[in-house]
Amino acid sequence: MKIRTIIVEDEPLARERLRNLLERDPEVHVVAECRDGRSAVAAVQEHRPDLLFLDIQLPERNGFEVLADLGASRPPGIVFVTAYDRFAVKAFEVHAIDYLLKPFDVDRFDQALRRAKDQLQRQQPATTAATSQEQKIEELIASLRSADSAGSKRISVKSGGKLIFLKTDEIECVEAADNYIDIRAAGQTHRVRETLVSFESKPPEKSFVRISRSSIVNVDRIKQLQPCPYGEYTVILQDGTQLTLTRGYRQALQRLSGSES
Repeated sequence: MKIRTIIVEDEPLARERLRNLLERDPEVHVVAECRDGRSAVAAVQEHRPDLLFLDIQLPERNGFEVLADLGASRPPGIVFVTAYDRFAVKAFEVHAIDYLLKPFDVDRFDQALRRAKDQLQRQQPATTAATSQEQKIEELIASLRSADSAGSKRISVKSGGKLIFLKTDEIECVEAADNYIDIRAAGQTHRVRETLVSFESKPPEKSFVRISRSSIVNVDRIKQLQPCPYGEYTVILQDGTQLTLTRGYRQALQRLSGSES
């Protein structure tokens, strides 16, 4: 049997693209398209779809309100499609199969559709005990990092029980703090249970450089370098933070010199 699918998207071009992508799969049948939350609720109640591609920012009712209005009735599988990453954790709290972050490419869309088809085929709810909330968040981080590597300049970290997305060009520096690191970005400090070595594997390599055993700086955020005794340098960042480039990391000078003002 075909997978009965409803598209809920207020932008006509985005709605058309989703339809075109879905129509490539002979196992999928689009039974309705909706441009607002109110009509989405009515369409789901009428057609009882297996799968819902659901935008979040919608007229009349947002995506989460649509799900709330559907109540205790058997919900379809949900793939959220949105331009906003801040709703990601909440999406998985309502047991979404996947979270497509716009703009996405065909490969990322196909990955989401495969996940949906696999889950529907197993006929298991997204709340199965084998998949914990923590695992879902880890899967989300992996998928978003994969999307980032294709050109988006940001990273995702877990801090204070939340999933936080940071633009790499806003990160000033990263400092070790016992078993944690402190990431300074856009005037805030985020404490993350991670090591400097692990952090170095995330952002674009050319953007960050280690200047000591305990500090990494964003090359593009350096305001000034000041020579100090014993071959060390003071690195002054755009937000006023001052860090020391130690002798053991002087190989970083060549990369930092281009940022010196």
